[in-house]
Amino acid sequence: MPLSAGDIAPDFTLTNDAGEPVTLSEHRGTRVIVYFYPAAMTPGCSKQACDFTDSLESLRGAGFEVMGISPDQPAKLAKFRERDHLGITLLSDPDKAVLTAYGAFGEKKLYGKVVQGVIRSTFVVDPEGRIELAQYNVKATGHVAKLRRDLGLDAA
Repeated sequence: MPLSAGDIAPDFTLTNDAGEPVTLSEHRGTRVIVYFYPAAMTPGCSKQACDFTDSLESLRGAGFEVMGISPDQPAKLAKFRERDHLGITLLSDPDKAVLTAYGAFGEKKLYGKVVQGVIRSTFVVDPEGRIELAQYNVKATGHVAKLRRDLGLDAA
């Protein structure tokens, strides 16, 4: 079931790349960009994570935090952070419960075939814990610049 603006953002506690728990509701009072990507260390996912990292200082300056969620294990996320010098929060959802709660896991087209998988999606959660913006089937390349425009921020 896709989420829409105004919906309550499903809360979660997931493990980050350092093995520590991170809970969405602990970030109340802050706008949080939660984005879902298929797999660490793949070309598109690396481009998107690097774009978020490159834009992180200005996003934080505008009051945002960024969390990237994939089904990858924390150890792989740690390698991803180190390899690509990522500054964003990376979270592991191996059972895909959070992906499913956000409507970011399900049927999608991959090379013309319908498959089950991660639907590249981005959500902005407002300071009260509601969905401010929900975007499904986003493109890895150029997404951060588009998101910044959608949020009324200058392109980085």
